[in-house]
Amino acid sequence: MDDKLIWGIRLMRGLSAAIEVSAVLLLLRMQDVRPMLRLNSALGLVGPLIFIAVSAMGLAEGLGKIHPQKLLLILTGVVLVVLGTR
Repeated sequence: MDDKLIWGIRLMRGLSAAIEVSAVLLLLRMQDVRPMLRLNSALGLVGPLIFIAVSAMGLAEGLGKIHPQKLLLILTGVVLVVLGTR
C-alpha cells in the first residue's frame, strides 16, 4: 500500500477517536438528557461515515488487485454494515 494511503487511514481513525473522546468530555459536563441525546445522535453519524471513508480509501487502492466478485462481496458487506447501524 502507498504510504500516503496508510497515513490517510491512520489520520481518519485518529480523527474518529478524537471526536469520540471530545464527545465523552462534553457528555460529562452536560446535565440535561435532551442535548446528550442530540450529541449521541450526531456521533451515530460519525462512526459510519469514517467507516465508509476508510473502506473507500482501501478499496480505491486495491481496485486493480482485487477480483471483481470479491470486490462486490466487500461492497455488499460495507452496505450491510451501514444499513445495520441505522
